[in-house]
Amino acid sequence: MTLLPELGTEIVIPVCAVIGIVFSLVQWYIVSRVKVTPDSSSSATKNGKNGYSDYLIEEEEGINDQDVVAKCAEIQNAISEGATSFLFTEYQYVGVFMVAFAILIFLFLGSVEGFSTKSQPCTYEKEKLCKPALATAIFSTASFVLGAVTSVISGFLGMKIATYANARTTLEARKGVGKAFIVAFRSGAVMGFLLAANGLLVLYITINLFKIYYGDDWEGLFEAITGYGLGGSSMALFGRVGGGIYTKAADVGADLVGKVERNIPEDDPRNPAVIADNVGDNVGDIAGMGSDLFGSYAEASCAALVVASISSFGLTHDFTAMCYPLLISSMGILVCLITTLFATDFFEIKAVKEIEPALKNQLIISTVLMTVGIAIVTWTCVPSSFTIFNFGVQKVVKNWQLFLCVCVGLWAGLIIGFVTEYYTSNAYSPVQDVADSCRTGAATNVIFGLALGYKSVIIPIFAIAVSIFVSFSFAAMYGVAVAALGMLSTIATGLAIDAYGPISDNAGGIAEMAGMSPRIRERTDALDAAGNTTAAIGKGFAIGSAALVSLALFGAFVSRAAISTVDVLTPKVFIGLIVGAMLPYWFSAMTMKSVGSAALKMVEEVRRQFNTIPGLMEGLAKPDYATCVKISTDASIKEMIPPGALVMLTPLIVGIFFGVETLSGVLAGSLVSGVQIAISASNTGGAWDNAKKYIEAGASEHARTLGPKGSEPHKAAVIGDTIGDPLKDTSGPSLNILIKLMAVESLVFAPFFATHGGLLFKIWG
Repeated sequence: MTLLPELGTEIVIPVCAVIGIVFSLVQWYIVSRVKVTPDSSSSATKNGKNGYSDYLIEEEEGINDQDVVAKCAEIQNAISEGATSFLFTEYQYVGVFMVAFAILIFLFLGSVEGFSTKSQPCTYEKEKLCKPALATAIFSTASFVLGAVTSVISGFLGMKIATYANARTTLEARKGVGKAFIVAFRSGAVMGFLLAANGLLVLYITINLFKIYYGDDWEGLFEAITGYGLGGSSMALFGRVGGGIYTKAADVGADLVGKVERNIPEDDPRNPAVIADNVGDNVGDIAGMGSDLFGSYAEASCAALVVASISSFGLTHDFTAMCYPLLISSMGILVCLITTLFATDFFEIKAVKEIEPALKNQLIISTVLMTVGIAIVTWTCVPSSFTIFNFGVQKVVKNWQLFLCVCVGLWAGLIIGFVTEYYTSNAYSPVQDVADSCRTGAATNVIFGLALGYKSVIIPIFAIAVSIFVSFSFAAMYGVAVAALGMLSTIATGLAIDAYGPISDNAGGIAEMAGMSPRIRERTDALDAAGNTTAAIGKGFAIGSAALVSLALFGAFVSRAAISTVDVLTPKVFIGLIVGAMLPYWFSAMTMKSVGSAALKMVEEVRRQFNTIPGLMEGLAKPDYATCVKISTDASIKEMIPPGALVMLTPLIVGIFFGVETLSGVLAGSLVSGVQIAISASNTGGAWDNAKKYIEAGASEHARTLGPKGSEPHKAAVIGDTIGDPLKDTSGPSLNILIKLMAVESLVFAPFFATHGGLLFKIWG
């Protein structure tokens, strides 16, 4: 038996989740103490009544402090309103889809047994009776809706916190780079912990509610829970694609006209697309990323639970061991909490060069502590020997083998993070080489950047391959699922350093628009450059975990659809394989083209305003920001539907017309090709962006020979950055959702496909 009794499990999981929520609220409270309303009693604050305003840097010569604060508040309001209104519009459309898809799930799964309410023999143990398919249909639909709602709330809360913190980061930058860093980082932590704790709590409550009906039928219970992962990821898909198109249409439009044609700096208030650009950072990088990682997390948990329910944990009804995936996540929240304190409280950042190491240390500290945490969980919550369902047979597994499965995922995540950092940070030679190639114009920059992206795939793929091999040979598909959970166990820290990026990006934009002194802009730029790298690391994590998650879901699907082996040499499977490998390209083509056409409209609008509004270039007239925001919103809502439909409909069409063997081929193919494109796209884009930042900052002798802003090499770098934008923020990050979503959808609909699928081959047959 396990050391931790069932009652212990029922207490530990919700307590850890609540601790996470409380911690994030405390961080939010600390951030909220930075005021964005101008102080009326400015004479009192000069004496440093709260110990805050005494170290304002007094280089703000002649700029009235009050005006700056008021202006920051005004810009922050505009960004927050833009982001909120976009998300509401998006969620209206997505809500319609959600209802339609929920009905679809109910009809498909209910029809498996012809909507009968009688108990059926279980799928895996024919002699026992399980709840009817109709129950699975009802509960899968409910968990789908729950997952979708949780995903939407995660993204929305993240966006709210980010728009709350951006101006506060700008204002703190007046006191020094360390202060600004802490505000941005704390706000990231708010999002990270809320999301990790919410995902865990909702999943745990759902399992306990479903248990009231299902009783001892754990196989049916956890099959119904898979809908949670499907809901989480389908919302993430629309959030990622819609947000990605929004942010990049604005960014590309603002850059092309502003920087290249008009030669005005980034985020200049004269640029009409500037508010849309800053709104985009929040809806794409924050709301999209939040939903995305929540989806990964929900699916990894679901995949592990499904496999465990038909293994010895489920058969002996060992609740503690069954909840092993949730206990790992609970431990992850506690570990990340300690890790966060290292950045905010134990060490203080004083100089620009300490920012990136501080963020990297977050990853290392959390990984090392988590290794210990996993050991504790494994030894207290899992019996020393147990069996795992492995394609029809039970495989004996020892608890130390399970521990190694989780660790290998955890450490593979760290390796992927560091490789990504090496290829996208301007402190290392790859990005510096790309910057150097700008001497000879944009073409060589593009060639070098693409080569860098392709090269950056090598080590992450080996890391994923090793972790798959180790975890699979130890504990079959359950091993792969918990390896994915290991990679995602430090999700709170991962999200904190990831959300930190867009927050500091926004802070820089606000500093520029509020007309603060260049020295403050330098500080926010330093924060932002570090943020670019951490965003790339976050994407690396998302892609790596997506690969493991979808493999685990694929295994669960193959078991559920009762396919004994997937044979590549049968024509049914091979055609699926080759078509599946094509899907990521089709999907990328759609998203890239959407960004391109939306950016085209944006460029025309920005040019029109510069040409027709008198006094705009001189800064005498205000641009019409609202039109640009509307262009971005309309384009992204319209353009997110085709790529979304491609991903959501493919498994349904393939499963219904071609059957489960072909579908298993499609899943394998899309997994194999999607991971490569996703990693190379996001690293290429990140490298181009940082090569441009490297030239602009002019921090080294080499960088100064390429600069300053406006030089020919700099213009070439801006072009590279603009090409990289849709790669790193639209196509790349959305691909990992494509991989996971098709797998989890196939798993949810597996009972239907297994009984009614493969119409064409039945006719052909």
